[in-house]
Amino acid sequence: MHAYYPWIKLIHVSMVTITTCFFIIRFFWMIKYPDLLQQTWVKKFPPIIDTTLLASGITMAVLSHQYPFQQPWLTAKVVALVAYIILGIVALKSGSTLRIRIIAGIFALASVGYIVSSALSRSPFPVNFIFT
Repeated sequence: MHAYYPWIKLIHVSMVTITTCFFIIRFFWMIKYPDLLQQTWVKKFPPIIDTTLLASGITMAVLSHQYPFQQPWLTAKVVALVAYIILGIVALKSGSTLRIRIIAGIFALASVGYIVSSALSRSPFPVNFIFT
């Protein structure tokens, strides 16, 4: 394992935490104070965090020689990440009704929970990890 791996993992986990917390804040704003979502910094902050998150994840995969489609748990994380992105877009931007946005937001957060539990258990089926 590369000497910088623990630092890159720390950055990755920090970005997961920040992006999740900021999604929750924006989700709340979407429900209660939608005008807050139009602020410039609110639009520019997520791409910076998400780019750092993605770059650190790719770096960790390369350094550890664990890749999606080679490791089932990483494949599951990538699929869940795509689901999270789509659900997040529906929740914060393109959902036609408040109800659809709320449902999409809840499922987006469930996707994050799945991603984290898959990462911790290193299993595409983290149910055993959660209940043990």
